[in-house]
Amino acid sequence: MKITAQEEYGLRILLHIARHGEKEGASIPMISDAEGLSAAYVAKLTRTLRLAGYINSTPGNKGGYILAKPAEDININQVMKVLGGSLYSNKFCEDYSGALKLCTNSVDCSVRSLWQMIQMSVDQLLNNISLKELISTEQESNLQIINKINALKMAKL
Repeated sequence: MKITAQEEYGLRILLHIARHGEKEGASIPMISDAEGLSAAYVAKLTRTLRLAGYINSTPGNKGGYILAKPAEDININQVMKVLGGSLYSNKFCEDYSGALKLCTNSVDCSVRSLWQMIQMSVDQLLNNISLKELISTEQESNLQIINKINALKMAKL
């Protein structure tokens, strides 16, 4: 499994905006310099995030981007799907059929079961993580995520 550059950088941009605060927006040049990305790529990703309703923009010299809603209301699973989509979808068999119109294993596919279970596990974890949990330091974020995982395990018992 691989997280795409768009997912990684889009999430980093969203975190940068969240850490920057509400008083003064984070501009494209500011984000570009801080994250080591081209201004054009930052503009592309901020457009995607803005159209999805995660950030708002203020035009002008003192303008920039701010979160459109509180960090605790921004679900990481939804953000990742906006930026790159799901690992597995119902169109999976159509998309990976090779040269054929329909995958030769479309009727009985044990691999499909694996992808579905992985997607379910990823969804279950990421649905329980908000942007707020990622704003802190790596050590604090790790602790919060581990606590979420443990809570999910306990809920299954």
